[in-house]
Amino acid sequence: MVRNLGIGTGRRKTSVARVYLREGTGKILVNGLEADKYFRFEELFNKVRGPLVVTANENKLDVVINVVGGGMNGQAGACRHGLARALAQFDPANHTALRTNGMLSRDPRMVERKKYGQRGARRRFQFSKR
Repeated sequence: MVRNLGIGTGRRKTSVARVYLREGTGKILVNGLEADKYFRFEELFNKVRGPLVVTANENKLDVVINVVGGGMNGQAGACRHGLARALAQFDPANHTALRTNGMLSRDPRMVERKKYGQRGARRRFQFSKR
């Protein structure tokens, strides 16, 4: 049986990520794929890996992530947030390093809702004088 050392839930925009830490060699699986295959851009992959680098756990733990909703950037942010929370739960000594790098705080920015009588959230329909 596989034993989870830490569990964290991360959120960003409309994405939600469930993160599980396990003993291993540093492999990161996102929705059944390797993280570098799932997040094709190096920038997004490094964003996800960030909490492991900050806490020096790159080659000590395996990470299994299930992420749903949103786009690639939102999903990467959700994975990062969930991984940081799981690492803080796994070892409370990690909390200060993660907090100082801003990885434990949820990014509150969301898409503004569309208003009635308008084309978008703020964009108006074209005005016609005649």
